[in-house]
Amino acid sequence: MRRGSKVICVDDRFPKEVINFYSFLPVKDAQYVVRDVGVGVGWNGAPEIVVYLQGMINPNSSTPPHPERGFNQERFREIEEPPLEAEEIEVGDELCV
Repeated sequence: MRRGSKVICVDDRFPKEVINFYSFLPVKDAQYVVRDVGVGVGWNGAPEIVVYLQGMINPNSSTPPHPERGFNQERFREIEEPPLEAEEIEVGDELCV
């Protein structure tokens, strides 16, 4: 899963106390496009990979360095990878830049 991936939400169950921290939440079975991927902190304090979705900009975390609140990538299933960018296209055993 990376920037530009088309994904479908497979888990939209959020604890009630969490809902107040977001402006937008994904809906199960709805399709989205990933606008970015990063490292976040789960509600249990453990690090997790989070995705940010196009059309959903949420408030920033109150914890430094104050990133935007994202969604655990495990809540989504990738349904279409984005096209490869020029620097990612492999030619033989080398990457084409």
